[in-house]
Amino acid sequence: MRRTTMSDELAVDVRGLRKSYGDQSVLDGVDLAVRAGTITALLGPNGAGKTTTVGILSTLLSLDGGTARVAGYDVVEHPQKVRASIGVTGQVSAVDDLLTGVENLRLMASLHHLGRREGRERTDALLAQFGLTEAARKPVSTWSGGMRRKLDLAMTLVGSPAVVFLDEPTTGLDPRSRRTLWDEVRGLAASGTTILLTTQYLEEADQLADRVAVLDRGRIVGEGTPAELKSAHDAGSLDDVFLRLTEPSGADQSAGTDQTTKEVAR
Repeated sequence: MRRTTMSDELAVDVRGLRKSYGDQSVLDGVDLAVRAGTITALLGPNGAGKTTTVGILSTLLSLDGGTARVAGYDVVEHPQKVRASIGVTGQVSAVDDLLTGVENLRLMASLHHLGRREGRERTDALLAQFGLTEAARKPVSTWSGGMRRKLDLAMTLVGSPAVVFLDEPTTGLDPRSRRTLWDEVRGLAASGTTILLTTQYLEEADQLADRVAVLDRGRIVGEGTPAELKSAHDAGSLDDVFLRLTEPSGADQSAGTDQTTKEVAR
């Protein structure tokens, strides 16, 4: 089947995306383009619509309007093709605490229909890649939070997805564990994996992303490389950019939004 993306370079192509729950609009005409092999950060506070966006792109939620293509496949017309092309690390860990690291990964390999030998090889390779080999045969309940999060990401990669969605992957981690996970994310992008990262952390977006899209109350109010955003708003950091974009005057200038929140969870 020929992939139907409008550009072969776009791994994620979102146009006019809308989603509401009753009278509450969660996404109000979101446009988003993620080029293959890059890291794009979707930056915004709680309630901005980040997780809803990921839910639609991963086919877990329906959309009310607009179009969305992932890895070249329309999420409505070809959801199975989309699911076969992606990996998702959500805010809630998919790790089973009662199993060992090896057992978690082999279970995921079985769900991806890998043969026994291939599943074992993939498990061993991912444990080594994430530095988890030594603890691999211990119950995950005995692991640190950072190790558990790395295992969660490793499980996302079992099926060798072309596109990975990371929904606030470092929330709750200490600074050292957060930076360790950042290194893994950079390595994934360097290997050609496309990553859409949602985050509340301005430093995280600045450190990791090739491009940043600022989402506030269901609308994109600013987009560009970190350097472009800082330059355009004469700012020394993304903290300043975010505050200016989400102030009423800045939001009106960028995307016509109403009063928006200025706070980002630290």
